[in-house]
Amino acid sequence: MKKPLVDKYGRVHDYLRVSLIEKCNLRCRYCMPENPDWTPKEELCTTQELLQLMDLFISMGVSKVRLTGGEPLVRKDFDVILKHLAKKEVELSMTTNGLLIDRHISLLKDNGLRKINVSLDTLIPGRFEMITRRTGFETVMRNIRHLVDEDFRVKVNVVIMRGMNDDELTDFIEWTRNLPLTVRFIEFMPFDGNRWDDEKMVSLAEMKERISERFEIMKLEDGPNDTTKHYRVPGFVGKFGIISSMTEHFCGSCNRIRLLANGSIKNCLFSTNETDLLTLIRKGEDPEPVIRSVIWEKKPSHAGRFNIAKQENRSMVTIGG
Repeated sequence: MKKPLVDKYGRVHDYLRVSLIEKCNLRCRYCMPENPDWTPKEELCTTQELLQLMDLFISMGVSKVRLTGGEPLVRKDFDVILKHLAKKEVELSMTTNGLLIDRHISLLKDNGLRKINVSLDTLIPGRFEMITRRTGFETVMRNIRHLVDEDFRVKVNVVIMRGMNDDELTDFIEWTRNLPLTVRFIEFMPFDGNRWDDEKMVSLAEMKERISERFEIMKLEDGPNDTTKHYRVPGFVGKFGIISSMTEHFCGSCNRIRLLANGSIKNCLFSTNETDLLTLIRKGEDPEPVIRSVIWEKKPSHAGRFNIAKQENRSMVTIGG
């Protein structure tokens, strides 16, 4: 095993989030611009290039890999990638919109991927179509239930936007009364094309206050690298959490690296700098020194930027969930 990936602040980076594909079968307004600028195919990783890069990160101490997109299940060689990773000593997880997952249940179980995050921002069918610009609400709901029934560890990610779905906070928590899943509310974050403004952002403090008007809530213990502050309503089977990237960040314990579908890495979700590894491996050069340098230079928080809301960044769909 090589030396771990450490930055100058002593944070060990052992969690790799891999965007398998930029494209998605939904068009969520906060994630995808109306006219997305897709990367040309020849500038994206082939299957073997992607596996080569993931293997390199695993050799440098990555012990957890999350597959994201776009929508990862849209990628035609998803099974090849998963079967390869299943042979490695890593914890596997995935973020998906849930539309296609029923077709892959056996594949996931057979290859040890039992942790699934499903993105779902509303429990109202008509609102689902407005947010995603597509149909499919009933399919997603049915597939979430299917995953729970098959004993997957299911988290439902909900981006909360004022005037869009913030009136559903307590409805989502009511969902955890009898279902053993975790609902995670995410503060609305600024990305290219999502028309972010701070008036649309509902803070952790406001969410807790509004939830407490209906439910008694108790704080749960969080893990050392958790992005989520966890809570439970006493007597409920499931739990809920809040990801407060904007108002109460968790950068001090960050252990995450992002590998994009084009073979670039970002050492922070909010960084505007990306480092091209794909060109290096196509030239036959060793990307390891570059990776170590990028991680070492990681800023203490939010890519070192004072106001992340006023900077340009990729669209979320091309970064990965």
